[in-house]
Amino acid sequence: MNISATQNMKMAIQAVGAHRFRSLLTVLGIVIGITTVVTVASLLTGLREGVVTFFRELGPDNIFLYKTSGDPSQEPPKERKRRPMKPEYADVVRRWTTSVQDVGLQLYIPPVVDGKPITAHVRGYESENINVAGQSPNMGEIQPRDFASGRYFTPEEDQRSAHVAVIGANVADSLYPGGKPVGSTFMMDGAEYTVIGVYDKAKGGFFGENGQDNAIIIPLRTAQSRYPQVERFMITAKAKPGKRQDAFNEIEGVMRRIRHLPTAAANDFSISTPDQIIQQFDRITGLIGLVAIAISALGLLVGGIGVMNIMLVSVTERTREIGVRKALGARKRDIIGQFLVEAMTLTGAGGVLGIVIAILITMLVGALVPSLPSAVPTWALVTGFTVSVVVGVFFGVWPAVKAAQLDPVEALRYE
Repeated sequence: MNISATQNMKMAIQAVGAHRFRSLLTVLGIVIGITTVVTVASLLTGLREGVVTFFRELGPDNIFLYKTSGDPSQEPPKERKRRPMKPEYADVVRRWTTSVQDVGLQLYIPPVVDGKPITAHVRGYESENINVAGQSPNMGEIQPRDFASGRYFTPEEDQRSAHVAVIGANVADSLYPGGKPVGSTFMMDGAEYTVIGVYDKAKGGFFGENGQDNAIIIPLRTAQSRYPQVERFMITAKAKPGKRQDAFNEIEGVMRRIRHLPTAAANDFSISTPDQIIQQFDRITGLIGLVAIAISALGLLVGGIGVMNIMLVSVTERTREIGVRKALGARKRDIIGQFLVEAMTLTGAGGVLGIVIAILITMLVGALVPSLPSAVPTWALVTGFTVSVVVGVFFGVWPAVKAAQLDPVEALRYE
């Protein structure tokens, strides 16, 4: 008696459906494992997309020079004692390199200067969540951004240390909820500034937040005159098209020379590109992914052992049925096929349930925390389901073979 694959599958589904609660408990480990890995993959994929978009906005051909690694507003304690970047370095880099198209300069103003927090306010409204920086006039071309209204400041305004400012979308919403901020004034740290431009909502970011939306950009000379004690300069060099690596090598060599570093000494400054920063982020998320895989592997192992156990029980319970089938002409491969399909149906159902739960969790996180980007990648869905089915095959082989090796005469006598 030959049994088709379709018949085998129907019989397997019927066997699983006859013990729904037992089947659910059996695959619970698989559900947990698949849910974990798909959820983590979804969140990490969304985060990465936000980070990649963020650094693309900063300019794919740009090279950043700062005294410490990471965010200039949060200098690592181990690197805090490094010599600061000097503003004259920008001119040196521009003169001594051939692969650099332009060099801009930024001065980051910390949120607290001389023990006094910096806030921006107008009559009736105030914002403490601001990032203040002074920029050279050419930064508008080195790191171009879209404007919701207004413009960037001119070299003439920078030259005369004009009290003008370009503000981010969040700052505009906080200080001018009624709209039309361009041409209006606000007070910041005891000085009055006129808004000449408002940036569009920034794209990308970390955990959905982009610090550029909280930015207040003033001319570099204005910032230097207002905060002469601050030395947090960052140099941004824009490489000529197709020559970013050459520019990177040239700039590193120039910086080592002007800072008089010995050949064997490590850099006492940070030099990076958007791609390098993204690679660092990938290394961090890769470790998180490994932890998620370890947790899911444990769940899959527990689930697989449960499937093997329940299939062995099923073989014992259906010994007489197996004997009848063999007496009617069923071959060993028919018996093996039936029990393998049953195991695969169990784990496949667990995989589908885990995927559904992971999608629901991802949607819930997106609804509760809109600033945390999340996207369910297709590869995670396909991989999750495939792995769950493979677990069924792996842990179902022994019970299936054991069922196929039963002696039909002894099986028919079994009570």
